[in-house]
Amino acid sequence: MMRFEGSSVLITGATGGFGRRAAERFAQEGAKLVLSDINPDALQAFAKTLDCETVLLAGDIAQESLSKDLVKLAVETFGRLDVALNNAGIAQSYVKLPNVPSDEARRVLEVDLLGVFFAMSYQIPQMERQFRRTGKGGAIVNVASVAGLTGAPRLSVYSAAKHGVVGLTRSAAAECANKGVRVNAVCPAFARTKMAMDMLGMSTAGTDAAIADLTRGVPMKRLAEVDEIVEVFLFAADPRNSFMTGQAIAADGGITAI
Repeated sequence: MMRFEGSSVLITGATGGFGRRAAERFAQEGAKLVLSDINPDALQAFAKTLDCETVLLAGDIAQESLSKDLVKLAVETFGRLDVALNNAGIAQSYVKLPNVPSDEARRVLEVDLLGVFFAMSYQIPQMERQFRRTGKGGAIVNVASVAGLTGAPRLSVYSAAKHGVVGLTRSAAAECANKGVRVNAVCPAFARTKMAMDMLGMSTAGTDAAIADLTRGVPMKRLAEVDEIVEVFLFAADPRNSFMTGQAIAADGGITAI
């Protein structure tokens, strides 16, 4: 039997590097998908490539109403919400803290931190209701970053937001650990996603120099591949992984080992 056979899985940021591949992998493992992204055209085009039951709702994750509507859509369409992958996020300019524009800093915090807060605010009550009714709750996987576990020069606001995601994850996990809801975060090092490459391209030193700078402290001496990170998402969400909650799982090529 496939790991997520018949499960209802919600994925935000579904057309980005991690989100797109995660949707494909959950579909391969038997899931039914609720997908969201800020770009409706890209979302529609991507959904046509998937061979599974899929419903879509485009919108800005920084708007609280989207999170409410996504949970409602999952329940109305599939009867429940089994897994939520809170993946939507944006990067910041690869510059030192004083050079980050205040409007950019605000937007990063709204999307990367408040977006996760809004999402869990609606996902957790639904999963708790399911648990009370059926004995089966759900799993939430928040996409944080290794920048949420350590300092991140030239990524100060992004790092602050991802530290916040780890804090939300641990706090929520403790609050609902005996209510049928597991909450974990995955903390990747930089991978070859479009968002990461675009961000590195903002460096005044150039993309190649920025990659060299980022990977200098990575024991594996490279960026992550998207599939390497997505498999950790599936591990965290896997219903057989039923005793792990409140963890910030580093998939970082060894950065936090030293």
